[in-house]
Amino acid sequence: MALDTAASTPDSSAGMASVVPCLTVNNIEVIYDHVILVLKGVSLQVPAGKIVALMGGNGAGKSTTLKSISTLLRGERGDVTKGSIHFKGERIDQLTPSELVRRGLSQVMEGRHCFSHLTIEENLLTGAYTRSLTRSELKAALEKVYHYFPRLTHRRGSQAGYTSGGEQQMCAIGRSLMATPTMILLDEPSMGLAPQIVEEIFEIVKNLNQSEGVSFLLAEQNTTVALRHADFGYILENGRVVMEGAAAELASNEDVKEFYLGMSGAGRKSFRDMKFYRRRKRWLA
Repeated sequence: MALDTAASTPDSSAGMASVVPCLTVNNIEVIYDHVILVLKGVSLQVPAGKIVALMGGNGAGKSTTLKSISTLLRGERGDVTKGSIHFKGERIDQLTPSELVRRGLSQVMEGRHCFSHLTIEENLLTGAYTRSLTRSELKAALEKVYHYFPRLTHRRGSQAGYTSGGEQQMCAIGRSLMATPTMILLDEPSMGLAPQIVEEIFEIVKNLNQSEGVSFLLAEQNTTVALRHADFGYILENGRVVMEGAAAELASNEDVKEFYLGMSGAGRKSFRDMKFYRRRKRWLA
């Protein structure tokens, strides 16, 4: 049974269209090794100054979508074979990752990927590599990161490999912030972190969005926390967008509650209902 996404979020799509998009992904198809089709016509928009969540289960295509945008896909033998990607009105899918960083688009990879043998501050300094800064400007950039991530202030001289997962995630986001991006692609920021640390990181993301005007596209399996902090959301299933809408509308949608938030107005299901439950979730069948 196909899911009628247009009927479920008419007002939300109109609201998104009224805001100038910072990023536009138009009907992209991604193939790995010239054989494996991973993304099948994915389209999305991120308005300037907004937080957009890209949700779905493991293997839905969230990370591939982000890597397609940041052009890191080529390093994994993947190619965008159809569609286009525009950032600030310019097509970017043929640019290099370093060129994108200079234009204001950066990605925080899944798993943090800090340089474990470097200190926290040395990791942060690598984020300013694309900028020509004076010593005073570099110091000001560091102080801004420490302002948003006060935990890092006390760990600035510690080797990143000996810090906690939450501190490494903060370091990775702070390193990205050193390049003064207008948009950050944030991949699975909650992975492997305690709920309290997840909330702290998402609050910092919200603060960066509101105070610095940084737009975010975040890929996240934790639908509950993602919808609580995002303005708009897209849900991926098997490489396709199956639902989109304002975050508040998605959070109250019965299908989203049932399949992603673990709750439903219909109450608990018996084992006999499971076959229908699985069949109904195949929205694209």
